Amino acid sequence: MHISVDSTDEKKFRELLHKCATTALNSKLVCSHRDYFADIVVDAVMHLDEKKDIRLIGINKVAGGSMTDSFLVKGVCFKKTFAYAGFEQQPKVFDDPKIVLLNVELELKAENSTMEIRIKDPAQYQAIVDAEWKIIYDKLDKIAASGANIVLSKLPIGDLGTQYFADRGIFCAGRMLPDEMVRIATATGAVLQTSLNDLSEDVLGTCGHFEEKQVGNERYNFFTGCPDSRAVSVILRGGSEQFIAETHRSIHDSIMIVKRTSQHQQIVGGGGSTEMELAKRLKAYSQTISSKLQVVVAAFAKSLEIIPRQISENAGFDPTDTVNAIRRAHTQGQRWIGVDIENEGTCDAIEAFIWEPLLVKSNALKAATEAATLILSIDETVKNPKAENPADKQLAPPPNRGRRR
Repeated sequence: MHISVDSTDEKKFRELLHKCATTALNSKLVCSHRDYFADIVVDAVMHLDEKKDIRLIGINKVAGGSMTDSFLVKGVCFKKTFAYAGFEQQPKVFDDPKIVLLNVELELKAENSTMEIRIKDPAQYQAIVDAEWKIIYDKLDKIAASGANIVLSKLPIGDLGTQYFADRGIFCAGRMLPDEMVRIATATGAVLQTSLNDLSEDVLGTCGHFEEKQVGNERYNFFTGCPDSRAVSVILRGGSEQFIAETHRSIHDSIMIVKRTSQHQQIVGGGGSTEMELAKRLKAYSQTISSKLQVVVAAFAKSLEIIPRQISENAGFDPTDTVNAIRRAHTQGQRWIGVDIENEGTCDAIEAFIWEPLLVKSNALKAATEAATLILSIDETVKNPKAENPADKQLAPPPNRGRRR
């Protein structure tokens, strides 16, 4: 009881994904702009390979502007990290840059307060200080000698390193998030380095264009024209952080739906049509059972009707009339009839493009059935008695023990 779609026709397959994405966004807060966000979601998922690793889709939230100011970046972008003095002197635009990714700290650290060093000559103290400076300068010299134009590190890059790179026309950013480093490594081909002893050109990445741009009140660094086009980023805009957070959840749900649909080209109708058709067939099957199992199957079939009923209630319709109309249509063989929330009534879910992936629908039914079975299998619930509060004992009146004679 499903419809299979041929993915060889790219245009029709994209239309299928777009319709599934709009169905996922139909009940969300961003439903008024569902077509706009559906295009962004489909473009993002279509850039992934067969594995469909959604970790390569970065979602960044920038407060301010309207929802339609959101856009897709065919590349990687990240928010400007904490910067030291000298950062503004660094170049912010590169064409075909060399990129190095590090897990190396480029900052002078203060000595541990519990450390004790005993010296006999002030020259020994100066030798210790000089050695520390030599170590960090050796690291910076090796990075500059590698030919890298952009230096990104998971660990901090202090004011010394920031000014050093600025003097040599190199862009740097420290305290990078691990997910951002993974996406940048995938897109640019750079290899994360934990040591600077073997920093060759083979471990450096590249991209077509790098630029730091202003997005709202924030500054973002964009890598576009990357050799690997799988990694993409989505910039979400909105009037408030709460609204953007809700938009993020909606986009994530839509991405998961499109991902599943692209992997399994089988769909079913939404709007409660699938559940009502299953209920009809299970009721018919229960009549063929002569044992007590007939009651169980009939009850399971009746429970599936709660889906179209709840959709009707959420839309403000009369659930009884709507469910009765859908039940009658399915009895007549119209198996894709479901709730029409736009015109208050029923409609053919397939013709109205209310589509859901078969894999998602089957997994939802399995999970709900397992949860209900687990609850029904509980024989007894043991309740932990509420602990007495000593303060309540002091406020409680003394017990009436009677007058002693």
